[in-house]
Amino acid sequence: MAASSRTASGWGLLSFTDISMELSLEEWQLLDSAQRHLYREVTLENYSNLLSVGYHGTKPDLVFKLEHGEEPWVINTKMSTQNCPVFSFRSQLIVHQEIHTGGKPYGCNECGKAYSWKSQLILHQRSHTGVKPYECSECGKAFSLKSPFVVHQRTHTGMKPHKCNECGKAFRSKSYLLVHIRMHTGEKPYQCTDCGKAFNMKTQLIVHQGAHTGNNPYQCSDCGKAFGRKEQLTAHLRAHAGEKPYGCSECGKAFSSKSYLVIHRRTHTGERPYECNLCERAFCGKSQLIIHQRTHSTEKPYECSVCEKAYPRKASLQIHQKTHSGEKPFKCSECGKAFTQKSSLSEHQRVHTGEKPWKCSQCGKSFCWNSGLRIHKKTHREIQVLKSKTFSQELML
Repeated sequence: MAASSRTASGWGLLSFTDISMELSLEEWQLLDSAQRHLYREVTLENYSNLLSVGYHGTKPDLVFKLEHGEEPWVINTKMSTQNCPVFSFRSQLIVHQEIHTGGKPYGCNECGKAYSWKSQLILHQRSHTGVKPYECSECGKAFSLKSPFVVHQRTHTGMKPHKCNECGKAFRSKSYLLVHIRMHTGEKPYQCTDCGKAFNMKTQLIVHQGAHTGNNPYQCSDCGKAFGRKEQLTAHLRAHAGEKPYGCSECGKAFSSKSYLVIHRRTHTGERPYECNLCERAFCGKSQLIIHQRTHSTEKPYECSVCEKAYPRKASLQIHQKTHSGEKPFKCSECGKAFTQKSSLSEHQRVHTGEKPWKCSQCGKSFCWNSGLRIHKKTHREIQVLKSKTFSQELML
């Protein structure tokens, strides 16, 4: 790393090289994915802080590379006999040496997790303090790190700078693109240590491992249902008591948990912050995204004890089990016909009300059920095919 200029009488002006560290290819390859991510976060945040105190220099190549998702290593001409760069300050050398020794001298007082760099520790401590200095001016959502904040802003601008060379699909984040590429390569780097099943996303592995561990320490004394977090149990207990203290100001619907209300409000605002890395389909709640991701992994953790048929959602299993028990709790008040699902009852009641919400965009005809509309649309396609055949025959004549 080149030494920065100083005045004879003091430290002089602070430059970007004073607060950054350039890595050679060899050093970059020694870092794991988490360390590389932290390196990007620390470097970009240091540069942002430098701008905030009046720095007006040209944007460094290192920052440009990191902002565009490129690998930040440099070819360093000042190499020692051990292929390591020469540093301007002893503190930079000490931090660099941690790469070789694996030392992590900076420990978190809250949880004991240790880091090689002081700046890494500062970023980690935000997970305990809840500090989120990066707030979106569009929707108010806040972030503890700058890079997820930048990626989030693209949900408002529609910007997708990372494009797949195979199929042309574009993504907001490079990490989303890397996960998507695994669909083409078939790579599944996340493997379950219990059964050996592999996944292309870490979130899929975490969901899958829950089936093995059953790690739900907070149990309801009324029904025995267990939860992974205490606040989930608290909200569940309100469901037993019928308590719903969180009301929606838009429609008046009430909920037992504030988090449920937050998710519900998104149905009014249209916000869908949880996006699938593979197909980019977005959801209002994280649990909906987790359930959706099982469609990519073909994971079906909920199995019927009677016929062994499996489902990706617990609710789907519960509906299926009613076919064995013969239970039909949803009864029509008009004709007495009963159904296993509430949605089936709602569809049936349209027979009595005459409601026809499914409308054909081609001829305007309406139907009680979506299945009726789908069948109707086939007639348009068949007519179009028939017309094409008739036209071809006329040309031949």
